[in-house]
Amino acid sequence: MEIWNRHFESMDRDGIRKVQGERLRETVERVYFNVPFYRNRMQEAGLGPESVHNIDDIRKLPFTTKQDLRDNYPFGLFAVPMSEIVRIHASSGTTGKQTVVGYTRADISTWSEVMARTLTAAGATRNDFIQIAYGYGLFTGGLGLHYGGEKIGASVIPISGGNTTRQIQLMHDFGSTVLACTPSYALFLAEAIQDSGIRREELKLKVGVFGAEPWTENMRREIEQKLKIKAIDIYGLSEVIGPGVASECLVQNGLHVNEDHFYPEIIDPETLDVLPAGSVGELVFTTITKEGLPLIRYRTRDLTRLHYEKCDCGRTLVRMDKCLGRSDDMLIIRGVNLFPSQVESVLLEMHEIKPHYLLIVDRQNNLDTLELKVEVEDEFFQDRISELETLRQRIQNSVESSIGIGLKVTLAEPKTIERSEGKAKRVIDNRKF
Repeated sequence: MEIWNRHFESMDRDGIRKVQGERLRETVERVYFNVPFYRNRMQEAGLGPESVHNIDDIRKLPFTTKQDLRDNYPFGLFAVPMSEIVRIHASSGTTGKQTVVGYTRADISTWSEVMARTLTAAGATRNDFIQIAYGYGLFTGGLGLHYGGEKIGASVIPISGGNTTRQIQLMHDFGSTVLACTPSYALFLAEAIQDSGIRREELKLKVGVFGAEPWTENMRREIEQKLKIKAIDIYGLSEVIGPGVASECLVQNGLHVNEDHFYPEIIDPETLDVLPAGSVGELVFTTITKEGLPLIRYRTRDLTRLHYEKCDCGRTLVRMDKCLGRSDDMLIIRGVNLFPSQVESVLLEMHEIKPHYLLIVDRQNNLDTLELKVEVEDEFFQDRISELETLRQRIQNSVESSIGIGLKVTLAEPKTIERSEGKAKRVIDNRKF
């Protein structure tokens, strides 16, 4: 298997820790002298740049949250003058103010590097045609993949999100071999291709790099079966850099974290204590090479675990599990913690239903209620009412057994649940808190 940067991606653990320590010291010095927010936080904790000697000293440093970015909107956490910022991106801003990210030329180079690693790990080469169906603009997805694709010398097709008919036409006419989009849109494309009259054999797709939303192993199997490709998970956050923080290789046994640029920790989200290797907890990142917006111990809210064994692909970079979900995506219903991915795993085991669903949470008479609307495959929706009721009851029993609380299941006709060309909307929470 090809490795883009064998020096850093296959470095031994002592070597990578030494690099991390050196880069952490430089980063702490940068934020202490250039970002008042961090200087104040460190002084409150009795810390200065001299407090950090090696990577283990990271535990002394304060955490950063998304609220800190919003409180310093728009440019308060930038560590360089605006004259050195060559690119500005921002998160979608679904709650509160947008989180704003600034990049220097060196940051753009770093981003291109880690995305080159990501695409190479997925098997892409300079001979590939990469169709980028992530959104361009303030969202980091499209341009991140774009620069990585150009860096490895591939032919990049910057079609952006949406316009599904055109996506399929260009995929067919241009001979796209790599698809980059959200996993939910990949499934939507699979349906649309089937309806388009274009046979799968006419397409040259071989691999997809999918991220920007949580997805399960069952959804991976669904995508691979319907699109006849290898489905590779990629992970990133706009605040940290965008896509390129971590990605799977073709072994598909965890996502390799580019830890020479982004140092990962796993903490208990309640106590904030660092957990032992192999423990499930909240993922925290410190950017150790970024110039424009360096972040110290940024709490991602993503739940996962880390593995330090060498991968069969030859990379020694630490691997993170596919995220269970985000702790702030977690629903608490009648005292039970629930992630949408738990429901999705159950649904994708059933061949009678489509991988499109909606969870509707409400409150009636001071009691939380949960409804699951799920689409039925075309041939099964034509069945007799008694058979549909049997299917509905089977879905309800399976989901209730998995999540531990009762719910109402409603079967929907095919293609009646709204499709997304970006991040899929899986939950409507009508409760008033």
